[in-house]
Parts: sequence; C-alpha cells; structure tokens
Amino acid sequence: MLEARIHSVETFGTVDGPGIRYVVFMQGCNFRCKYCHNPDTWNCMGGTIQSVQEVFEDIIKYKRYIQGVTLSGGEPLLQIDFVIELFSMLKKEGLDTCIDTSSQTFDPSNLELMAKFDKLMDVCDYILLDIKHIDDSKHRWLTGWSNQGVLDFAKYVDSKNKTMWLRYVLVPGFNEDNDSLNKWKNFANTLTNVAKIEVLPYHKMALDKYKKLGMDYALTDTIEPTKEMVDNANKLLNGKE
Repeated sequence: MLEARIHSVETFGTVDGPGIRYVVFMQGCNFRCKYCHNPDTWNCMGGTIQSVQEVFEDIIKYKRYIQGVTLSGGEPLLQIDFVIELFSMLKKEGLDTCIDTSSQTFDPSNLELMAKFDKLMDVCDYILLDIKHIDDSKHRWLTGWSNQGVLDFAKYVDSKNKTMWLRYVLVPGFNEDNDSLNKWKNFANTLTNVAKIEVLPYHKMALDKYKKLGMDYALTDTIEPTKEMVDNANKLLNGKE
C-alpha cells in the first residue's frame, strides 16, 4: 500500500478549488519562496506517514458534505504516485479532484515521469497553478528555481484540456509593476483552459511562525500591497475595473 508524508488536513476548505473541499497538505517542497507562509512543509522527511487507504477512509467520512478533494502542500507532485492512487480511488466515489501545485517536478525530457503525469491527468479534474513570476531570473531569486518547468507544465495541462486556475501572489517591489503583470497576462492568454485568475495579496501573517521555527524572514521590509495595487493587478490580469 502506497504511503505519503502528510503535513495536515482541512476538512472544510473553501478557497482551494470549487465548492467545499477536503484539503490534504502534503509534506515536502523544493521551492524556497521568500514569502512562503508554510515553511514547516519544506522538509521532505517531516510530517506524518500515512497510507493511501488511511487518507481515503478519513476523506470518505465527509463525503456527504464536500464536492471534492484538493491536494496541496508543500508540493504534492513530489509524491505523484500517491496522488495518482488516491485520486483514482476518489473518482470511483464520485468526488472531483484538484491539485494545488507549482509543478516543480515537471520535466518533459523524463519519459518515465511524463507517463505518470499522463496518468495523473486521467484522474485530476482541476489544476491550481502558481506562476510566481514570468521573468526567469526574478523567479529564481524568489524560489531558488527556474520557472521553465512551471510554464511547460501550464502548456502541458492546457494540451490535456484540463481546467486551470492560475494564481499570482502580488508582492510590492517584486511583481506588482505593469510590465511584469502584462508579460504574465500575455503568457496566460496563450492558454485556452484558464477558468479563473486569482490575485493573492502578499501578507506577513507567517512572521510569528518563522520566529518560532528560528528562521529568518527575507521580506521583512516588504510592504503589503495597497488596494490600488490589487485593483490594478486585477484590472490587468482579469480585466476588472
């Protein structure tokens, strides 16, 4: 029986996909986003080990109350075999499935891995994809990784005709400028299956968590976006006045 490292769960989620959802936050992430509000999910050896059957049985307790299940993190695609198995079981129960990802594992040159992604697409209904910056050098500064795999994954999901929600964390001094926003939108416009674009204002609510973990917080001097900044981002990315 497949096992995975799980950080935590939320049994009544309303922001991670359509409807009321059971959300599994999986342990482990390779990105080191400077504004990450869950740095305690980074350690790939942390969390609690649970079998796919254990996770499935707990989800089914809430079946009558939820529309579906979202796997978030951390980065759930680091444990893709578990994701595929769990989603396959959930689909048989009539629950829709969603993955919240930064797609840091995606590699079109790895044929064995791509076969797994194809299986995942067969049992996944929605993709929530963070595209943190369209500029590769700025993406590397923020996360420690290139954005090429993220953009390639977006194109791949689009080719599979899967519904995507794109997410953009708005960080003043980093990606709130019109040039960054317009270039990001130009890329999003090349995709045909984007059902929603979410502008998520940067916040500092994780500062206490960093202190408790004994970790430095890199963006201490970064301000939270003003209403005008958020409105401008929504106007450029969503056409909302």
